[in-house]
Amino acid sequence: MNASEPSFLKGLDYSVVQQCMHCGMCLPTCPTYDATKLERHSPRGRISLMRAIADDRLEASKTFAEEMYFCLGCLACVTACPAGVNYAELFENARAEVEARGLLDSPRRNAIRAFTVKWLFMDHRRLTAVGRAMRLYQELGLQQVVRKSGVLNLLPRRLRELEAMTPPVQSRFSNELIAAVTPAIGVRRFTVAVLTGCAQDLIFSNVNLDTVEVLARNGCEVHTPPDQPCCGSLHAHNGEWALAQQLARRMIDCLPPEKFDAIISNAGGCGSHLKHYSKLLEKDPAYAERAKIWDRKLKDIHEFIVGVGFQAPAATGRPAVRVTYHESCHLSHGQKIVNQPRQILKSIPGLECVELPEATWCCGSAGIYNLTQPEMAGQLLERKIRNIRSTGARVVATANPGCLLQLINGCRDEGLEIRVAHPVTLLAEAYRDGK
Repeated sequence: MNASEPSFLKGLDYSVVQQCMHCGMCLPTCPTYDATKLERHSPRGRISLMRAIADDRLEASKTFAEEMYFCLGCLACVTACPAGVNYAELFENARAEVEARGLLDSPRRNAIRAFTVKWLFMDHRRLTAVGRAMRLYQELGLQQVVRKSGVLNLLPRRLRELEAMTPPVQSRFSNELIAAVTPAIGVRRFTVAVLTGCAQDLIFSNVNLDTVEVLARNGCEVHTPPDQPCCGSLHAHNGEWALAQQLARRMIDCLPPEKFDAIISNAGGCGSHLKHYSKLLEKDPAYAERAKIWDRKLKDIHEFIVGVGFQAPAATGRPAVRVTYHESCHLSHGQKIVNQPRQILKSIPGLECVELPEATWCCGSAGIYNLTQPEMAGQLLERKIRNIRSTGARVVATANPGCLLQLINGCRDEGLEIRVAHPVTLLAEAYRDGK
């Protein structure tokens, strides 16, 4: 960013910048402040830094940039804030400022971002091609051969840790599992579209299939276009607004909101971003009005089926299984969807629902936070696994692909035989068992 170019933080509506009263109600809810007890690692401290830059009292620096990326972006502070501070908007503008100014630029970081954020996730066909290569690597047993050979010991520790986190790629992706149009079972009540996502498609395409089945069983004709773009959440949360806008336009063209009664997301983090296309495209004359329609139509799967009334599964007589629910940060704090997933779980015969201590405390996944800040992410995961263990649950339900993968890895590393599943998957299974 040149000195003559506009600043993201200075360009914000000042009413957003000065909302914070510095009351401190956010402090106990912030995982990074809780861990360090340092003011700069709190929402209040970060907002003070943003405001100082907006007021020309402080120059954006590498220290400021590192602080913005130390933040999880979990939005627990938004739930706690009595003044209604729009921390999500401040946070995204701050990271956009960091990237525009190149405050964290390095050859290694720039190369990684160029490959992932700017190339791989800009075209779903590229992502699926990489996914197919990974699937072949795993299915041919090459991954196990490499792991047993000891060659990974030659890599730096962080690369070994990343390799261990590599998720199993699904044997079939969403477009191989789901028809472009799935008719409603029984009387058609609604015409909806389902978003298949990026990581969700590669790692949890079964969740997309379960989502379509649940909707069809509840009177929905379901449209699932086979070649959907990334929603842009990754880009917006990592300071690449222009790319996020580009992907939002593609998504609106792919799933014209005027055609559907609802557009369904089953990923908490993506859904939180998807509901704000109107803000992202407010200055685009060709898309601004369509983006407003999009925002009105975008519904989380739990929000939608509970709102329209869903069919409770039939009893099967199976022994009770204890289940607990971990709340995706962006589903609970970003979308304010808290009760609906619990209503779904409680409707399933044979599930004994127990509350998870600190259910809304971040698990450490936070998009790609567990990749960029592994130490803090690891601390949060350990805390989450301790709480899960305390419930005695055999199943943990959660509604975001990042959380699903984080908890699967955490339970595996702790040797816990606990299943981690999406609430919609548990509902779909109950429908099948009781049909």
